[in-house]
Amino acid sequence: MPPDIVEQIMKAEREPLKQIDVKKTKQEEMLKLVTELETKVNDITKNLGEVVGSKGFMDSKLISGDPQIVDGSVDPSEASTGEYTLEVDQLAHKPGAITNGFPDRNETQIGIGYIKFETPEGTKEVYINGKHNTLDTIAAQITGSETGLRAMVVEDRHDKEAPFKLLVTGLATGDDNEIKFPVVYMLDGDQDFFFDRAKPAQNAKIKLDGFELELAGNVVKDLIPGVTLDLKQPAPGREVRVTIKENAEVITGKVKSFVDSYNAALAFIQNQHKLTKGANGKDALGPLGGDSLLRSVENKLQRIIQNPQLGAGSPIRQLNQLGIEFNRNGTLNFNADKFTKQLNTNPQAVAMYLRGDGIKSGFVPTLKRELGYLTQGNYGPLANRKKGISDKIENFNKQVERKEKQLEKREDTLRRQFADLDAKMSKIQGQGAAVAGIANLGKV
Repeated sequence: MPPDIVEQIMKAEREPLKQIDVKKTKQEEMLKLVTELETKVNDITKNLGEVVGSKGFMDSKLISGDPQIVDGSVDPSEASTGEYTLEVDQLAHKPGAITNGFPDRNETQIGIGYIKFETPEGTKEVYINGKHNTLDTIAAQITGSETGLRAMVVEDRHDKEAPFKLLVTGLATGDDNEIKFPVVYMLDGDQDFFFDRAKPAQNAKIKLDGFELELAGNVVKDLIPGVTLDLKQPAPGREVRVTIKENAEVITGKVKSFVDSYNAALAFIQNQHKLTKGANGKDALGPLGGDSLLRSVENKLQRIIQNPQLGAGSPIRQLNQLGIEFNRNGTLNFNADKFTKQLNTNPQAVAMYLRGDGIKSGFVPTLKRELGYLTQGNYGPLANRKKGISDKIENFNKQVERKEKQLEKREDTLRRQFADLDAKMSKIQGQGAAVAGIANLGKV
């Protein structure tokens, strides 16, 4: 017998495992394709679902008639479209004061004592000792204290012999944050130290649609709901028009992304239906070609586009009125110019068509509901098909596991049998040799 007789037998008995592996690989490819289709279907609603909310389009922008005077930003989830007039009469300022000049910033000794400030939280004092009493070290001590003040050394070249000064400011604008400067008690300094000029805190003053208002800061939130205004410079008597409107570029981009995602799903289905040369040289459909699941998904995608939206409260009924319609090849074409024209002409009608009541009517709710049925985890056809394929793969794995255990036992049995047979053959051969030896003795 050949020395690898057991291996040869086991190789033959493993052939059924190869057949199971081929079937399993085919099912794994099917699962991959169904999962890819599910991902493409889910992608369809991803961008379009973010286009419109309960207040209208979820992408809006602020347009200022003069961004040099007033500009701003919009929270699309809170802001409503509209126009306003704004006049900036005065900007808000922080309180501040500046000292007399010194020849240097880090050598001249200011002396020993304290600086007292009257703040909204009461009197605050900063003590200056003999070791840290230059302009730089005093600035650091004021900034590091809990006085609500910031200090820095500035260089004013107006006085070339004493250009260095200490500038102290509050941290917040508005007259509620007024700080009174200063009371200075300093002894034994190289020269006098005092605050030369002070500037009080002040509110911003504006007119919104003709009404005078005072504001604590120059960045104003929620004066107009969902809008942050940035007051840049005063311009008394100059009215600036501020407009909150739909951001057509972003909205159009999201609608285009919807069309691209929709076409990607349809292209996937169409590719599965195409005849291509197989490994055997014959024409064959894709692995899912002709499958009822594909037909179901394709029909639902087409119906969503073709069916009119009734009850949405919009004069727009179908997507082709927004520049979205089928090509001859069965995919969608998006006319961005037509969509933008509709959006600019009647944004409310476009928003109502897409949103409807947010539940039963409207294109976006309908799209989410219908595609959600396809991908729903408990009973959706895509989820059911994935589960069915996964069950088959798991069954193949169990078959392989059982067969492997059987083959392991079979191999052990064969090795024992052939080992026993080999021992018996050796014994027989030994007995034959003994008989032959006795016969040779008789001849002698």
